[in-house]
Amino acid sequence: MYDTRGQKVMYDEEIVLCASSAYTKQFYLNPEFDGLPEQVKEELKILCVLYTEDVGGVLVMKFEEDGSLRLETSFEEGDLLYDEIGSVLKIKQIQNLQSELLESLELYYRVVFLGETGEE
Repeated sequence: MYDTRGQKVMYDEEIVLCASSAYTKQFYLNPEFDGLPEQVKEELKILCVLYTEDVGGVLVMKFEEDGSLRLETSFEEGDLLYDEIGSVLKIKQIQNLQSELLESLELYYRVVFLGETGEE
């Protein structure tokens, strides 16, 4: 991404792509990613909501400084329904079954937000 002077803007903190909560029964997609194709946005919503319905807690998908996508989970203290073991297994399942989607999102972020080109 570039500022108004044409200078490359580097993000030095994590950027949230989307999140889902079993507590509030809500899905959030960062408005900065409205440029994603509708099908991708719908896949993200399904992926996140199914995760929180299955495991509980909160799932947040974040881009790190280098453009890698991290899936981060959390749960409220005292939540006896949250499945910690299931959480780890479900994240691994998502990473395996949705690897193409996750890699495409990382590429999109690197090109659109970090201004990288195909040669980098």
